[in-house]
This record gives sequence, structure tokens and C-alpha cells, in this order.
Amino acid sequence: MLITLKFIIAVFAALILQESFFPAYLRDPFQPNLVVIIVAWVGLRKRPPLGAVVVVLLGLLHDTFSGLYLGLNAFTYLVMYFLLQSIAHRLYTDSRYLMILVVFLATLGNGVLHLFLLLLFSAAPGVYAAIFPALLPQALVNALAASIVVTIASRRSWVTQQ
Repeated sequence: MLITLKFIIAVFAALILQESFFPAYLRDPFQPNLVVIIVAWVGLRKRPPLGAVVVVLLGLLHDTFSGLYLGLNAFTYLVMYFLLQSIAHRLYTDSRYLMILVVFLATLGNGVLHLFLLLLFSAAPGVYAAIFPALLPQALVNALAASIVVTIASRRSWVTQQ
């Protein structure tokens, strides 16, 4: 129960940092997406039904704060979760380097999936100009943020407990 409470507090702290603190001090492609880090961790560590529900709720919560289409992040996070869940049993999921690589690839996949879904379902012109150039810097910033978060979290015992 205490681990769940700490996880919920960490999620809300990440959302507050991501939606209020980072936009005030960092320019757009250099704002880390902490929710992607949480989704990658959940995808590697938590089993389905609970992990899928957590990821969808995180996506919907991120959608309400970000102002994008409701359900866009929820769907892309769910796809990322199931992709990570399908390979998690073959990987050493306690590795810091794997987590950084997974966050980098998940950020790229999330951006490409956003781009694809917006091209399919949105009539907004110039969607390429908004997402595509910022994709690689965003992935690099998320990988850097993941290295910091994983280093801090590995010093705490509640992250490594299952």
C-alpha cells in the first residue's frame, strides 16, 4: 500500500513539474516528458490489466493538462505499454542503460505515432512542422531526464521492489 501511495505521489509530482514548472523555464523541445518515463517504467515492470489501466489513466491525465485531443496520449501510451510488455520478459529490466534506451525509443515511437494519428484524424495543416523537427531533441532530453530519474530512483528501495 505504501509503495502504491509513493507511486501516486511521484506521478503527481511529475505532472506538476511537467505541466507548470518546465514550461516556465525551458523552451519547447527541451522540456522533458516525465510521463513517458513513467510509462516506460510501467511497461517494463507491471503486468497487464493493472499496468494497462495505469497507462491509460496517465495518458488521459496528460491529455487533460496538455490541451491536445482527448485520448491521443492515452492511446499512444497504451500502444507503447503493450510493445514494451511484449518484450519485457526477454530483457533485464533492472538495467539503467536499458531504461534510458527504452525511454529514448519510446519518445521517438510516441512522436511518430502522434504524427500518424494526427495525419489520419486531424484536418490541421502543418502538423509535420509542429512535431517532426522537435522529435529528436525531445528524445534526447527525455533520455537525459530518464538517466537522472533512474539514478535518483535507484537509490530508493521502493522502485526496485515489486
